[in-house]
Amino acid sequence: MGAVIRPLARPGAGRGGVGWRTQPTGDQGQAGAAQTQAQCAVRCGTERTSVALLSTTMAGSGPKVITLENMNSQVKKMEYAVRGPLVIRATAIEKELQAGAEKPFKTVIKANIGDAHAMGQKPITFLRQVVSLCLMPSLLDDDTFPEDTKERARGILAGCRGGSLGAYSDSPGIEIIRRHVAEYIQRRDGHPSCWENIVLCAGASEGIRGTMKMMIQHDNGIKPGVMIPIPQYPLYSATIAEFNLHQIGYYLDESTNWGLDMAELERAYNEAKEVCLPKALVVINPGNPTGNVLPRENIEAVIKFAHERNLFLFADEVYQDNVYADGCKFHSFKKVLMELGEPYCHMELASFMSCSKGYMGECGLRGGYAELINLDPQVKAMYLKSISAKLCPTTLGQAVMECVVNPPREGDTSYEQFMSEKSAILSSLAQRAKMVVETFNSVPGMSCNIVQGAMYAFPQIQLPLKAIEAAKAAGQAPDVFYAFQVLENTGICIVPGTGFGQRPGTYHFRTTILPQPELLNTMLEKFREFHSNFVNKYQ
Repeated sequence: MGAVIRPLARPGAGRGGVGWRTQPTGDQGQAGAAQTQAQCAVRCGTERTSVALLSTTMAGSGPKVITLENMNSQVKKMEYAVRGPLVIRATAIEKELQAGAEKPFKTVIKANIGDAHAMGQKPITFLRQVVSLCLMPSLLDDDTFPEDTKERARGILAGCRGGSLGAYSDSPGIEIIRRHVAEYIQRRDGHPSCWENIVLCAGASEGIRGTMKMMIQHDNGIKPGVMIPIPQYPLYSATIAEFNLHQIGYYLDESTNWGLDMAELERAYNEAKEVCLPKALVVINPGNPTGNVLPRENIEAVIKFAHERNLFLFADEVYQDNVYADGCKFHSFKKVLMELGEPYCHMELASFMSCSKGYMGECGLRGGYAELINLDPQVKAMYLKSISAKLCPTTLGQAVMECVVNPPREGDTSYEQFMSEKSAILSSLAQRAKMVVETFNSVPGMSCNIVQGAMYAFPQIQLPLKAIEAAKAAGQAPDVFYAFQVLENTGICIVPGTGFGQRPGTYHFRTTILPQPELLNTMLEKFREFHSNFVNKYQ
């Protein structure tokens, strides 16, 4: 029985929802192949972009158990703009270029995602050597590997069942690595960290999702609420939608370099408690997509706010090594919370770190950790039970985290090369952060705050009225329309501000600062030329 699936705007799908409608074909009984094409109506705020996703042959197939009408509605609602329709189109353009299509550019620059190695960053030698030794232990007899890398590898393998990285680990991770994570946190903060509070995970994202899952409990039909910054990293809005929680957005203040304003937190909380039960507060520091770094006094105020309202704190600190601006310093929420003393030091807090960011950039190896403190012991037991259903995080990612938290020490064979590579990467990122900001601020109709940290800029763009009208005619939000025009005319793939959230009436986009300096300079000059032409076209 053939069917054609057509996109359908459904008000009930909510913000960022996906609506579908299935209609039978004209002659359902006719034998032979019947091609159908599925299209997804992807909504980012107010735009609606149809994207052809797949084409399948359904001749002779019977009715499906899972259909778009009866599948999990929360999965249809969730949205992840960083890998949305613009990226799908960018990939299609790459294939068109490979096939010989003529474009006003030769290559696609994917500035939509914080993938350092994809943008040309070289791996840290020490890290790759240790991981190589773990994967191929026979190399431990190879004299070309420094002794300190062998020492790290032997320690990891000794913690693995059967001495192999190919064996399952405990669900929270390999014990020796968890112990080393705790020692790393203690060195960083100057306060004790218990290794039993450390859970290794396949990137920070898995740790965040696993912790937020514990919030899913609707009391008398009232959803739990999770406070997230706007703009935010779309992992949070997607997870909140998938878990059927209530999103409580609090706006960061663009006029103060994306500062976190306590009055705005209060406003968001008071409005939300009328429709949900606020349970958690998420802070991303350094900020994604905004690149802001919170001062200590701001963190103290946030902790006190959360304590007064009995909120569970999520501290997304994956960019803690990425601080560039003069006068800025990373302060962990754990450190500040402990130094505030009673009663704040007893608050529930989950902090997250990853090997995907920082100077490492090992996105594909999927390593990360969560430190969860002050949990109710019975809740912690349930949490550990929950993650056990996934068996264990990838042991390869765990080995990478060992290298991050237990790097070469002064006097070790690898120390000088490690420090040289680390410093070069972070210095170059700081230089590129300045380059991006200076360029955008020199373009009429664009403004960009200082990139104090992380890996992104989030400039605001002033769009002519005619461009806004053209976007409306195309069924897209103005910043989405702009981003598609950037892609089609320059080959640069960015993410529109709609995907992160922004104040109504403002338009932004996120770009990484990760392209290597020469490519970044080319990209920025393309931006300058494009924006001028775009404004002139719609003026």
